[in-house]
Amino acid sequence: MSIVLKSPREIECMRQAGRIVALVLAELRTAAQAGVTTATLDRLALEIIAREGGEPAFRGYREYPATICTSVNDEVLHGIPGRRVLRAGDLLKLDVGVCWQGMYADAAVSVVVGRGSQLAHRLVEVVEEAFWAGYTMARPGRYLGDIGAAIEEIVRRNGFSVIEEYAGHGVGRALHEEPSVPNHAEAGRGILLRSGMTLAIEPMISAGSGQTLVKRDGWTVVTRDGSLAAHYEHTVWISESGPVILTQL
Repeated sequence: MSIVLKSPREIECMRQAGRIVALVLAELRTAAQAGVTTATLDRLALEIIAREGGEPAFRGYREYPATICTSVNDEVLHGIPGRRVLRAGDLLKLDVGVCWQGMYADAAVSVVVGRGSQLAHRLVEVVEEAFWAGYTMARPGRYLGDIGAAIEEIVRRNGFSVIEEYAGHGVGRALHEEPSVPNHAEAGRGILLRSGMTLAIEPMISAGSGQTLVKRDGWTVVTRDGSLAAHYEHTVWISESGPVILTQL
């Protein structure tokens, strides 16, 4: 396994990429209203990225056809924007990646359109809580398994399921790097975390079994039992003093 430790200059470039990611997500949160199509959100994201001098990381990646991922309700991730019209109560996952001077950053949020159900709001709360539990473990001297174990403990304690078939990942010089960052693991196991590592930590959870399948478009991942799903992600730099989020304003 080849893990790339980032230089201070590379971290600054990732911070700039992350700032644009955060800006896009902030504006998309506001724009994600009932009656809006997911294609409209995609166009808005591309406009913001271009305006800020970045490059969309997802468009063209393994032939992915859009700037962002928009996954709704039982769709977990990799949903392709299109003609779908958002409805009040939808649980929307927004995933954005940006490249800045050759360095990448990646983040995602889950948004309830309108008022939504108690279950949808609870899923959003728990997936964010799970992220922060994993985030606190991302420090030198800890192990990769500590991140997944912390995430899994929060999810299961709240009666939800970790989606085990997908994981976070290293990020930086490429959109996806080593190591894989699973959301279920045994504490104290896996690689030793070191200063200079950059990880996309991204819990994905469901209200059902957590099993998934991929739709005919070859991209969109849905829960096998049709249950609601939530996703939350930040790009995290492991500094000497602990974890730092790079995808924020």
